[in-house]
Amino acid sequence: MDFLYDIIRHSAQNLVQAGALPDSFKFAFVINSLLCALIIGPMLGAIGTAVVAKRMAFFSNAIGHSALTGIAIGIMLGEPVNSPYISLFSFAILFAIFLNFSKNKSGMSHDTLIGVFLSASLAIGAALMMFATKDINIHILDGYMFGSILTASNSDINLLLAVAILAIGAGIYGFNRTIMSGLNPALAQVRGVPVLIYDYIFVILIALITVASVKIVGSILVEALLIIPAAAARNITRSLKSFVILSVVFATISAVTGIVVPMEFKIPIPSGGAIIICATIIFILTLLVKIVRRN
Repeated sequence: MDFLYDIIRHSAQNLVQAGALPDSFKFAFVINSLLCALIIGPMLGAIGTAVVAKRMAFFSNAIGHSALTGIAIGIMLGEPVNSPYISLFSFAILFAIFLNFSKNKSGMSHDTLIGVFLSASLAIGAALMMFATKDINIHILDGYMFGSILTASNSDINLLLAVAILAIGAGIYGFNRTIMSGLNPALAQVRGVPVLIYDYIFVILIALITVASVKIVGSILVEALLIIPAAAARNITRSLKSFVILSVVFATISAVTGIVVPMEFKIPIPSGGAIIICATIIFILTLLVKIVRRN
């Protein structure tokens, strides 16, 4: 895949020389960040529709914050500081499975149980960070908390691409069943849908997508990009098809705009924060459209 990325970067540099693109596009890190945006935007936009439909926004928030604990464990076990992916993915998947298992077996309300797991994960993560960062520069971890899309490498793009392909395959096979099991579990069971199995597959998919996006958007902000474009699309759509399409469009526009605008206009804000601000502006606009329609 590195050869393909080199071709894309070389083509962008040729377009800059021809005057078709701004000068900032001649830098490799800018092209890398845009490639990440074009992967992460559609992926989070599409899966976000299912998260909103199944009312699991708080769940995805807990998964995102659990990433800090996975990062700390990885560093303590000797994984590279810039890519502790084994511990990160392992902890997030186990966290999602155990949280979903507890929700199904305990009988407690969903938000209460997630609140307990979220608080515990943050506390454990903060404690482990004190040990994990004593021998390294703690500012290295800022990228995982708030995102660092402008420092994305070829390996980061490969990881995003692999998870995106997996998400597309899962979506083609079971998106409608997942939505049905979330909106009406009883009807899904009557139609022969194994609701419990799809529930676990979905939470694992959320964990994979969230963890793959952490370094790009940040553990604190990834949940926002997962939810806000889908919520914006829901404001102005009346069918499932348009809901998914608009969510993907809004998420992609937010990701690309959040990178290009601060860079071109020299606005000193992090790319992760800029992406979420763009998504929020889109949400506010769609909310106004919804209010006008209703009135």
